[in-house]
Amino acid sequence: MTEHKIVDCQGWEAARKAMLQREKEHTRVADELARQRRALPWVAVEKQYRFDTDDGPATLAELFDGRSQLMFYHFMFGPTYAAGCPVNSSIADSLGGLLPHLHARDVTFLLVSQAPLARLQAYRQR
Repeated sequence: MTEHKIVDCQGWEAARKAMLQREKEHTRVADELARQRRALPWVAVEKQYRFDTDDGPATLAELFDGRSQLMFYHFMFGPTYAAGCPVNSSIADSLGGLLPHLHARDVTFLLVSQAPLARLQAYRQR
């Protein structure tokens, strides 16, 4: 059995209250870091990116699909892979129900990969 301190209910409640104070402070620090991250300066995207999509080639701006926010998820399927990453594949399988919620919040969500589009489409169909 592991060595662990044993206390009565009052001792546990006191320890829990002390921990709760530390957890609240941790949350405040994390919130402040998140605020500072959002306040970081932006960089203008000057490169003319082109993406192969199910609907044909698209620019970065076109990927937004009329929404103000674009979220990418890197789907690990390299150019020489026979199959996508099992964890990434599981995530991709569960996205259907999430998309309406993101769209309602003005977010376009896309999976990106370095594999050729035809191989990705074949894998998705499989």
